[in-house]
Amino acid sequence: MAYKGSLMVTDEELLQGLKKCKKLGALAQVHAENGDAVAEGQIQMIELGITGPEGHGFSRPPILEGEATSRAIRLAGFVNTPLYVVHVMSIEALEEIIRARQSGQRVIGEPVISGLALDDSLLFDPDFDVAAKYVMSPPIRPAGHNIALQNALSSGLLQLVGTDHCAFNSTQKAAGKGDFRKIPNGVNGIEERMHILWNIMVNTGKMTPMGYVRVTSTACAQIFNIYPRKGAIIAGADADIILLNPNTTFTISSKTHHSRIDTNIYEGWTLRGKIETTISRGRIVWENGKLNVSPGSGRFIPLPPYSYLFNGIDKIDSDYLASIRASKQQKK
Repeated sequence: MAYKGSLMVTDEELLQGLKKCKKLGALAQVHAENGDAVAEGQIQMIELGITGPEGHGFSRPPILEGEATSRAIRLAGFVNTPLYVVHVMSIEALEEIIRARQSGQRVIGEPVISGLALDDSLLFDPDFDVAAKYVMSPPIRPAGHNIALQNALSSGLLQLVGTDHCAFNSTQKAAGKGDFRKIPNGVNGIEERMHILWNIMVNTGKMTPMGYVRVTSTACAQIFNIYPRKGAIIAGADADIILLNPNTTFTISSKTHHSRIDTNIYEGWTLRGKIETTISRGRIVWENGKLNVSPGSGRFIPLPPYSYLFNGIDKIDSDYLASIRASKQQKK
């Protein structure tokens, strides 16, 4: 619903996409921002002479994320199909998701680790290279939005945690010097997600270790319909397990991370709690800082259609059609 002129879909295209997803038993996922309004906001910032990374956040405020989230939810409700809202970054979007879920609609809200852990203060850093690395969409929001998202995650109002990992190096980000609209949108997060989340949620007492497992593994497997093959430690499941030492401390640095990018939005963060061993299908693949895998050892896991989110959809449809027929008969 964002990126006018390139990726943005119209309401008609969104509606047809939702219908097709329902027919296939696929879970529709949506990037919820009002692309038309964002384009207008960008023009306004340029006219005001705001060309640096801070203009990115100003041009696409939370109200535009909330509006698009509301619109997507209502269209999904009209079609009667489940909806998954990716990278929920604002209170405005969160409130729309909560309202829909309280009404009984099947809506999944996914915050990402950058939105949970950061605020927008570094977008105002006078050093372009520092500020530009925090540019993503929807933007990292002012302080307070991240705390609201954390609270919603801990209480189950949001269901799982993603990364929206889309990393660019400083040379690529430099394309937007003098015009924030040209800064490639995206931040790192794959390598950092599990550790950052443990620190901001479990170490602070906002979430139990079991809750951590739920939002990083079990709920993910259930929503994407591969539970209990994934997301559970039981006989018959894939033996995919991490061993996290809650007492180990380490510091994040672009000099030691495994990404090829030369920056890290969590540069200098010292964390307590580190994954020391990773087991994949019963085999130790990461231990003592060493990767023990060979190319081709991975396996593609297809996601079967019609997850639990589709349970009862056909009954709701039939009851709705019956009510329409009954209303029509009464009016005769």
